[in-house]
Amino acid sequence: MPQAVLAMGVAVTTASGCVWYVPALVDLRAGADRPVSRRSAAAACLIGWGTTGCVAVLLLVAEGWWIPSAVAALGIAVTAALRIRAAVEQRRERREVAVQWTELRHDQPPRDPGRPRKAVAVLIGCALTAASVPLCLWAVASPDAGTGWWALAAVPSTIGLSLVIAVTYMQVIRRPAGTSPALAGRDRRPPRR
Repeated sequence: MPQAVLAMGVAVTTASGCVWYVPALVDLRAGADRPVSRRSAAAACLIGWGTTGCVAVLLLVAEGWWIPSAVAALGIAVTAALRIRAAVEQRRERREVAVQWTELRHDQPPRDPGRPRKAVAVLIGCALTAASVPLCLWAVASPDAGTGWWALAAVPSTIGLSLVIAVTYMQVIRRPAGTSPALAGRDRRPPRR
């Protein structure tokens, strides 16, 4: 493949990469408004796409393959180093944010979101089991004896009662400790003086 055709392909690819390097340029121009990890990742992006642009120009100018290849290898190495540095900085920043959030919430233990769901599932499962017992008794007893009506009446009442218990349990779990149901939705601000 002639170098001119390859240079044109690399130039078109570099031009189409503007969706990556223009936002990266904006991140670098923002300066201290962006985290260090984001600026390092933006620098890596710009150097990578700048390398492809330089390779496209060198493919047109240079006669041999070794000069564009050396520039490409150098650009890839610098881009990879900056990207690894950005990943390390991002991990450090996430740890710092997690520590700060932990300090803010030191007085409130984290809630287990799975516990209320499991409890409601157990309540509904028990209700369905309790509702199936009268149905089985009614199926065994003969309908002519007159004892099957209470089984049919017990099924909806058992299911309804269990759903009321489950909803009440969820409301109690969601309410912060030490608040009454009447004050649960109100804004508790100190009175003005």
